[in-house]
Amino acid sequence: MGSVAENLYIDEKVSGDANSGSSEDRKTLSTRNWRGCVCRCECEVCVEFGQSDLYTSTEAEKRFGHVKRLLDQISKTLLVEEKKTAIVELVFAVWSSTGQMAFGETGFHVILSILKEKPNDVQMVRNALETLLMAVTPTNYAKGPSDEVPPNLINSNLLLSEKENISILLSLLSHEDIHVRYATLQLLMPPLNKSPQKLLEVICSIPSGIKQLLNFLNDDCKLLRNEAMTFLTFLNCEAEEIQELLAFEGAFVKIFSIIEDEGGLEGGVVVQDCLILLSNLLHCSASNQAALREAIGFDKLLSVLKLRKATYSFSSDMTTIVLCVLEIINLLITGAPETDPTRDSDKLTNKTVLVQEKVLDYLFMLGVESQCAPVAVRCTALHCIGDLIADHPKNLKELASKRFGEEPDLEPALKSVFQMVLRTSSKQEFMAADYLFKNFCQRNPDGQTMLLSTVILQLQSMIHAPVENDINMSFGSHDLTTGENKGDLETCSRAASVLSHVIKGNNLCKEKVLHIELLQPTPILGSPEPLLHCMVKYLALASCMKSKDGKSSTSENVFVQSVILKLLIIWLSDCPNAVQCFLDSRSHLTYLLELVSSPTTTVGVRGLTAVLLGECVIYNKSNASGKDAYSIADAISQKVGFTSYFLKFDEMQKSHLFTSAKPFLPIKPLTRSTVASMDEIEYGRTEPSDEHCMLTSVFDSPFIYSLECLVADIREKMVEAHRSPKSQVTVVPADLEQQGEENDVDYIKRLKTFVEKHYHEIQSGDNKTLMESDAMIDLLVCLGQEQRKVDKLSSRLRELGEDVGKLLEDVVDDVDADEDD
Repeated sequence: MGSVAENLYIDEKVSGDANSGSSEDRKTLSTRNWRGCVCRCECEVCVEFGQSDLYTSTEAEKRFGHVKRLLDQISKTLLVEEKKTAIVELVFAVWSSTGQMAFGETGFHVILSILKEKPNDVQMVRNALETLLMAVTPTNYAKGPSDEVPPNLINSNLLLSEKENISILLSLLSHEDIHVRYATLQLLMPPLNKSPQKLLEVICSIPSGIKQLLNFLNDDCKLLRNEAMTFLTFLNCEAEEIQELLAFEGAFVKIFSIIEDEGGLEGGVVVQDCLILLSNLLHCSASNQAALREAIGFDKLLSVLKLRKATYSFSSDMTTIVLCVLEIINLLITGAPETDPTRDSDKLTNKTVLVQEKVLDYLFMLGVESQCAPVAVRCTALHCIGDLIADHPKNLKELASKRFGEEPDLEPALKSVFQMVLRTSSKQEFMAADYLFKNFCQRNPDGQTMLLSTVILQLQSMIHAPVENDINMSFGSHDLTTGENKGDLETCSRAASVLSHVIKGNNLCKEKVLHIELLQPTPILGSPEPLLHCMVKYLALASCMKSKDGKSSTSENVFVQSVILKLLIIWLSDCPNAVQCFLDSRSHLTYLLELVSSPTTTVGVRGLTAVLLGECVIYNKSNASGKDAYSIADAISQKVGFTSYFLKFDEMQKSHLFTSAKPFLPIKPLTRSTVASMDEIEYGRTEPSDEHCMLTSVFDSPFIYSLECLVADIREKMVEAHRSPKSQVTVVPADLEQQGEENDVDYIKRLKTFVEKHYHEIQSGDNKTLMESDAMIDLLVCLGQEQRKVDKLSSRLRELGEDVGKLLEDVVDDVDADEDD
């Protein structure tokens, strides 16, 4: 019978490292195959080969005693060969639940003493390490009570209980024997899996403990070096002192050396582990990010993204590696935690250096130019571009000047991204490109102006004449019919989403877009149609769009309606001229009043429509009859009712779209499990099948915040506008005008009766409308309506020479008398 290490491992293939020692040592240890033993015990070895007898409690006691005797023999015998033989037998005896329990009592002290006292006896050290490994490895023993702790876990805790135990093992990582080094690393894995934080604390408490682990990354055997990298990725390296210690000991240099040695993008799982470790070292650590940026630079990281050509073929491993690098770039863009006082400056510096090192070239190659990049890669690259330029004037200018193609046919990079917005069949890709435009336009008025011409040209080309021919638009009756133009409608809504970013918060751009008219005349008006009117028409078209089977395609319709409504809300916000243009067509107001109460649409669409109606009041500067703020508010009151109208706000704000909108979430460190799921988008497993994912791009946090502010203003100013007379001229309702055959005496008498009646109702609160109203708001509105009638008629009576004051005093006396009764 040979050595335990030789019996436990079958060396099937050569590691490929010509400098790692003898042919025996150059064989890999990665494939373990048990050859069996002769002890006829209950271990997995014997069970597999049919050598196990029935296991009784008596035999368990014997097994327990056998392990104790072997340990006693190992500790007391002075004969080296006898000690070695006992250790060989102990390996197989421990590989059982009973053996593990027996070993846990005194075994660690005995075996670790051998490792400490006999480090140069290679064979004995190998066997001793295998004994320890058997003691902490799970076995298929019969389960006891649910609260019973498996013996291997108890042994793992015992191994960690003494700092000296781990110190002895770490010293063996530099042993000259390849089997010893590998077995030592394997022995550290079970404690790492069960108690990673505790193991890390013990390692850090040992002088040079971290350094010994990192030195393992320089091992001549690639197999052992890669195993060491895997071990480090499982360590919890988020503690700042651990991150700084690893960086100080040269972790960055070793990581990039392995990445380069493994072939970068084609390096497979080993490179993935390197990137996971790099991510953990940089996560929430401003000092480590600065160390990488200043000592090594970001170019070694970016070089992993280098493609040979635009038609580069991506395997699954390559896709994962690219996504890992992009995640690290995003981590650098995010910077240190919010509590770090240097966060903003570090983030700004990281963005600046990344762009200086040509990161935009790599990102545009992956996100736009590459014809074969997976969807997940393209989307993540576009997101990275959006984050790089956000609130960074220099990077914004760099992106604006970016060009693609070859001389002389260079094309602006943003134009290519906009084409992607319009043409891509992937919803994620559209949202990622739209996110880029949103960040480009945020607090960037010059960039908005630059983009305006490009977007308008695309909008004009996308709004086709056939749509005009296919629509019989009558907002009042919803008499809308359409041909097969759903693709054009969705494309137009995507362009509208970009346009909303271009004009947001920029009144100059709003005014410019306001004067854009379609190039083709419309049959209805006989003249070019304003773009704003066209967007309202497409809003109406979306509500009646049918799918190929003739059914209403609700999810797509809701998205198109929401995007167009968002554009109109942004457009009309604080822009009286846009409000005036919108109200130039009476059918627009009529349609919105019907849409806001439509039971066939969603809560979100009704809420956005209510906001748009409110803007027609609070941003209305018109004095024209039927278009002024009072007229719009009165129309809302008459057609919808303020109780129902304000309820639309409440319903929208309580909807899932509002409550599910999350603020910025910090980036989590990479792990093997997260890395494994990073490319799921590519295989369609996370492609959205309903409108919710698309609508989240409409109802993002900034837009929701602006809606909440608008709703508050609308609630405050709507009633105020409705209570205020629309002009200083006395206008009496038509039914109270003096009739042709009515003399002055009869007319005055009729007016007096009307004033007395309504003033009495105001004072007593008996008005039927007031009694039916169930809401601080409808009560005020109804009181305001009645008060205005009294005011107008009182003015008319004064013109006719009547004493209105005396009349109202008499009414008050009558009310008081009624109350006394």
